[in-house]
Amino acid sequence: MFHYYNLQNKILFSIKEYPSLNRITEIEAKNHDNNIYFLNSLNPATSRKSFSISDSSLFFLEKENLSLLQKKDFNNKSIPEWILDKINSRNVVSINTQYPNWIESLNYNFPKKWKLTLLALGDVGGTLLTGLRLIGGDYISEIGIYDREETNVKRWEYEANQITSPFNKYSHPEVYGTTKDELFDCNMFIFCASRSVPPVGSNTTDVRMAQFQSNSEIISEYAKIAREKNFKGIFAVVSDPVDLLCKVAFLESNKSHSGEFDFAGLGAEQIRGYGLGVMNARAIYYAKKNTETIHYLEEGRAFGPHGDGLVIADSIQNYNEEISTNLTNKTKTANLEVRKTGFKPYIAPALSSGALSILATIQGDWHYSATYMGGVFMGAKNKLTQSGTELERLDLPISLFDELKNTYEKLENII
Repeated sequence: MFHYYNLQNKILFSIKEYPSLNRITEIEAKNHDNNIYFLNSLNPATSRKSFSISDSSLFFLEKENLSLLQKKDFNNKSIPEWILDKINSRNVVSINTQYPNWIESLNYNFPKKWKLTLLALGDVGGTLLTGLRLIGGDYISEIGIYDREETNVKRWEYEANQITSPFNKYSHPEVYGTTKDELFDCNMFIFCASRSVPPVGSNTTDVRMAQFQSNSEIISEYAKIAREKNFKGIFAVVSDPVDLLCKVAFLESNKSHSGEFDFAGLGAEQIRGYGLGVMNARAIYYAKKNTETIHYLEEGRAFGPHGDGLVIADSIQNYNEEISTNLTNKTKTANLEVRKTGFKPYIAPALSSGALSILATIQGDWHYSATYMGGVFMGAKNKLTQSGTELERLDLPISLFDELKNTYEKLENII
């Protein structure tokens, strides 16, 4: 069924033949302890360059779309047992050979301790930096910071490095000012820049969409720099609207100087949007207030964007559309409740969507972020493993899947 190859001492296999690769036997292939690489050939405009194979049905993808979230029953009888074992240990990486630089994916490994750089030190960026300095010491080696205001960089370099536990009980990553040219000398670049946030008291109902135009211009610039630097780490987007800005970063990074798509820039799997974590946190906040919704803490899930199109499912096991809709509405308008107090709602997003979710990503833990699903960056529960992104695949009720499809199509039609 499969064809096996050796390339750069890595084991590759595929369903279709690759005549230019060095063929080997299955016996040679199975005596390999590390990751093995499954080759697919999908449209790079709507597919990731690489991802983790978490079940054998993913070998037979014809295209990537929202169905990546739907658990599928599959007869494994045709799959060799040793490959199933590799899947169970998350040692199978799918690589899309339609990307011109796909071979580079064979040699990238995440570090034991990550080097981060953070762009823009406004309300969100500064709070996020504080969180990472406090809790990131075991997994983050250092954090470079950059802002167009040099005094802001100096301020945060002073302040952040003076956050220290008594008698150095806990380790904390060193924070230092960096230059624009050095921003992508890291394992994760965190985009927190924002040109315009509607003031408190304005009549803006969807704050995130009001920021889209101006923030798109900023992220385009840094996506192109990432391409020029041949950046191989994670491009993390925290600024709103995260899902749409992720798509802009992907598109702009993959254009040649003539403006044509060549897919030689950021792989779709390198870009992640961090906005859904706080929506889950807000759903938990409201779910705790009512015995009718308390089960969300154990059974519920959040999907979609940080704003309009959000879907809060009260329970995956016993989905109740009415309860879920009410909980979704409360969650979506939680930021407006904070604004009524006279303050901008940035603390919880910076920590729940930002610092805590970014740290979970680095640790390889389950968290909420937006990743690429067939042309759309869609928020859902996932984790980043040594074999790539693994999406949580669920037996989703039809009514819930239809709701998610509505959100997916809305996002699809914006860009």
